[in-house]
Amino acid sequence: MPTTADRYRRWFDYEKDSHEKVLVSLLSVPANNRPSPSYQKAVDLFAHIIMGRRLWLFRFGSATEPPRDLFPQSVSLEELACRLQEMEALWSSFLSRLDDVELARSFDYRSLDAGWFRNTVEDILTQLHGHSLYHRGQIASLVRACGGEPAATDFVYWAREAIPSRG
Repeated sequence: MPTTADRYRRWFDYEKDSHEKVLVSLLSVPANNRPSPSYQKAVDLFAHIIMGRRLWLFRFGSATEPPRDLFPQSVSLEELACRLQEMEALWSSFLSRLDDVELARSFDYRSLDAGWFRNTVEDILTQLHGHSLYHRGQIASLVRACGGEPAATDFVYWAREAIPSRG
């Protein structure tokens, strides 16, 4: 029987697949539209998703240093792909050790506005899932506005199983 930790690992598998599709969608934008501010905003939003995930690993105590910038700007597509690969490797390692005790663990952290807060690891994993969904929707809109093909990253498309034709 799947555990709660298994659910978060599954969500991360879905997110990795979605991120790959978002990279492809960014590449679908015609070269002459890539210098536009909208295109750069889409790339920078994706970089923000990555840096947000890195920040939480640091706050969990699973990374030795925080990201340099939570809202990076002027990120290149090549740099984005490298950052994504590094972040996913760190998260795969973290999630491979995830269990119900770790999910329930409370931890204190300082927010970017200097306040101190406490959450459980499960609270943050849920937040990160929603955060990625939100920003992938923004990226899809920007990609479409730039003449590209937005990624289809709805969870149901990833999770559903085809049923052989019924006669």
